[in-house]
Amino acid sequence: MNNRGKNITLFLMDGSATGRIKCTLANWTGIAYKIPRTEIDSCRERNDLKQSGVYFLFGTSEETGKSVVYIGQAGSRKKGEGILSRLLEHKRNPDKDYWTEAVIFTTSNDSFGATEISYLENRFCNMAIEAERYKVKNSNDPAPGHITEEKESELEEFIDYAKIVMGTLGHRVFDPLIIDRKTEPVPMLQSDDDKILFFKNKIRKSGEIIEAKCKQTEEGFVVLKGSMIYKIDSDHISPGLKKARDNASIDKNGILQENVLFLSPSYAAAFVIGRNANGLIAWKNLAGKTLKDIESI
Repeated sequence: MNNRGKNITLFLMDGSATGRIKCTLANWTGIAYKIPRTEIDSCRERNDLKQSGVYFLFGTSEETGKSVVYIGQAGSRKKGEGILSRLLEHKRNPDKDYWTEAVIFTTSNDSFGATEISYLENRFCNMAIEAERYKVKNSNDPAPGHITEEKESELEEFIDYAKIVMGTLGHRVFDPLIIDRKTEPVPMLQSDDDKILFFKNKIRKSGEIIEAKCKQTEEGFVVLKGSMIYKIDSDHISPGLKKARDNASIDKNGILQENVLFLSPSYAAAFVIGRNANGLIAWKNLAGKTLKDIESI
């Protein structure tokens, strides 16, 4: 897909940005809906939601506080209650009470058959898993089905558009926190990426040296997998930061096992060291310039 501008139409079905949203894109046969869980029943009269399609149930885990998603498919049924009927079933299911809104993909010409939705469900699920931004709640890997190469090309184009629409609707479920173009592991204090910043701090009591890396992105500061995390919290650590440290995947040696996004450099540095820190000074580039100096240029 080219990098030209895209014409996306968002229709606020209830006249509110927090209500139901219908999304269409120029030259695309797809239709997407973003529907709060509380408004599912309000969609009973919409015929395009009684077709075949693929849906996403978004929510937050109460145990970890992390974003979660379930990805499913629904074929049209004899009574014309495809996607909508499946969502109503999920709404009544106590095992799926974590979700707060659904995003649905179908078509304007009701062109999805069983093969198409199986392929899309499989691709969407694997893309979400690979991105590692949301915890994917699917217990089984959906079967991709058997399609021709012509149909695969057509569906991959649909997926390209769906990725744009999904991001527009507020869920970057297909986008990794960082795009790592390197295939070989990079030593903690080496990188030729000018967006990579480094943290190094010696703990006075133990003499332990804590080293971490983060990457500045358009979303904030991503503390990178492989960074060292000091495992002892300060008595003055904020509840939010303590929760972030408790919920992060860190092995017994204090090595971070996932990329973690923070909105500010100071919060990212405090996450690493377990106490308040000035991120503008704590994070430096490979040449040793602080973030403060870099942003002053």
